[in-house]
Amino acid sequence: MSLLAWFRPPRRLLVLFLAVTVVPASGLLWLGWRLLQQDRALMDQRIQERRERAADQLATALQQKLLAVEQLLADLPASRDRAMGDDAVLVVLGPAGVAAHPAARLPYYPVVPPCREAPAAVFRVGEDYEFRLGDYARAIASFQQLTRSEDAAVRAGAEVRLARTLRKAGQFEAALAAYQELARLDAVSIGCVPADLMARRARCALLAELKRAGELKREAAALYADIRGGRWQVDRAVYEVHAQDVREWVGGNPKEDQENLALAVAAEWLWDKWKPVSQGESRAAGRDSIEVDGRLVTVVWRGTADSLVGLIAGPRYVEREWLAGLRTILDAQGVRLALRDRDGRALLGIPPAAPAQLAQRAASDTGLPWTLLVASTGLQADVDQLAARRRLLLAGLALVAILVSAGSYFTARGFLRELAAARLQSDFVAAVSHEFRTPLASLRQLTENLLDGRVATDDRRVTYYRAQSRATDRLHRLVEGLLDFGRMEAGVLRYGLEPLDAGELARAVVEEFRHDVAPQSGVAAPGQHHDRTQNVELSVDGDLPAIRGDREALARALWNLLDNAVKYSPGSPTVWVEVARERDGVALRVRDCGLSIAPEEQKDIYRKFFRGSAAEAAGVKGTGIGLAMVQHIVRAHDGSVRLESAPGSGSTFTIVLPESRGQDSGIGSQESGVGGHEPQNSPGSDP
Repeated sequence: MSLLAWFRPPRRLLVLFLAVTVVPASGLLWLGWRLLQQDRALMDQRIQERRERAADQLATALQQKLLAVEQLLADLPASRDRAMGDDAVLVVLGPAGVAAHPAARLPYYPVVPPCREAPAAVFRVGEDYEFRLGDYARAIASFQQLTRSEDAAVRAGAEVRLARTLRKAGQFEAALAAYQELARLDAVSIGCVPADLMARRARCALLAELKRAGELKREAAALYADIRGGRWQVDRAVYEVHAQDVREWVGGNPKEDQENLALAVAAEWLWDKWKPVSQGESRAAGRDSIEVDGRLVTVVWRGTADSLVGLIAGPRYVEREWLAGLRTILDAQGVRLALRDRDGRALLGIPPAAPAQLAQRAASDTGLPWTLLVASTGLQADVDQLAARRRLLLAGLALVAILVSAGSYFTARGFLRELAAARLQSDFVAAVSHEFRTPLASLRQLTENLLDGRVATDDRRVTYYRAQSRATDRLHRLVEGLLDFGRMEAGVLRYGLEPLDAGELARAVVEEFRHDVAPQSGVAAPGQHHDRTQNVELSVDGDLPAIRGDREALARALWNLLDNAVKYSPGSPTVWVEVARERDGVALRVRDCGLSIAPEEQKDIYRKFFRGSAAEAAGVKGTGIGLAMVQHIVRAHDGSVRLESAPGSGSTFTIVLPESRGQDSGIGSQESGVGGHEPQNSPGSDP
């Protein structure tokens, strides 16, 4: 039955079906989806709790490390003896200036010691010859005499002026030699620039002017290394001027100096933050972080009114000395850590995730010099676990959905079949009632005529008696057919098997059918079918093997096929019956040129109570059990039933029965005859 049957009255069946299947299934799926969402929310909450717990543990561990650093800074000798490693410097600030350990880590200093230079009056004579009179020879002689002074400051001033005058006089080799002598002097300054630094830079400048590339590259590289290594305590301006010139000569990259420059900038920041104050004023320990060219620099210090000791640490030092010791916590909690300065500009560590996926600890809350950013890592295990639970739950939901769908389908299918069977049974009752009504009406009319004395002659009376006998036989066949079908359905019908001649059986049934359907002379009782006038032609092959079967049952099956062929061929004058050998058996074919059976209905015609659409359209009456009885009988004899039907060419039903082994019998003949109107001695039915 099609789905449209659900929308036929009573429609409450559809509502009931939806209430008991679709609504609970939808509710179950919704609950499953909600469970998935809650499971994901629970996993996110557990991960966030793990991040928060890790952030607290990391903050505590870093506090302990910084406290250890502050205690070390309180013991200045121990602090100086400690190896700083790279990317870190220990600075001591005092009224006299700044000291760095190691000294090579700062390329320049916030403040420099006072300059010690010779008085300008010492060089006045030579400078008069050089500038006012332009007498380079006397100027050179004057400066050379001063280079032999006992005072280093005077010698340094004389050497630099001598070299300058020699350059003007074109004596370049002598000028280079003068610069070389000046470079040997240290602890003196010229214009607040260390004398040896000035001499080496001037020598490189002269080599560049003379285009002596090999010597220039060698001496400039050595000077560049000393400048970067913090050999001289110079201020920022002196460093930048000299470093820029030397960098151009050697082709250096400014980014190479960023690490130490960041430490120098932090030292300047710390000096500005401290600065010497009045005696007796104390300063507590402190911690802070600043951003220098995108680098996070951390400063930890302890100080008093007259001195301060500070540790300036770059990002590599922080990672090596402080963060590396946190690996146990990071791995155990499955997180990663990043540090950000107070202003939020510099970041140390892996770039964090979205704010919603972070645990943050602000510097103002922890007392640390950074803001801690803690993000989860290694989430794949949690994701895989969630995915496994989700797959399991989805599989369960899918299984439940399949079971509900399958149960609903089979329930609906069974219900629809029962509903269809109920309708077919209702149609069957109506058809049987009609079949019973026809012979009963005949009997009643014939009996009334006989009782009322309306039959005057004996011949006429005999005719009426014969009509009563045929009506009685028809009722008997109907009742016996229904009883036999009931026994077939119940499986209690027993067949008496015996060797049979299929040809002789077919002749007997056809002959009886011809007599039964032939028009009768005389009286015609109501309900008799005088329009059934088809010919029944019989063809039996010779030398047929014997079959083993129940004669009465096989006769009933063949009779039903003949009755259907005649009933469904109102416009065809002939029905053909053929008995022929087929493989290891005998085939009994009944062929007509009447109504064909639709291909989609051919598999259903053997079901009880089934009526074809062509039969219903043509208004042909029937009980719908004839072909079902045929199939029951043939299967009980280990045979089969075939149907061949095409639109416009009628139908051919073939019963194939196995031969009885060792018992062959057969007669070959051709017979034909004219059929009548009513079956008499064998039951008939239709699809």
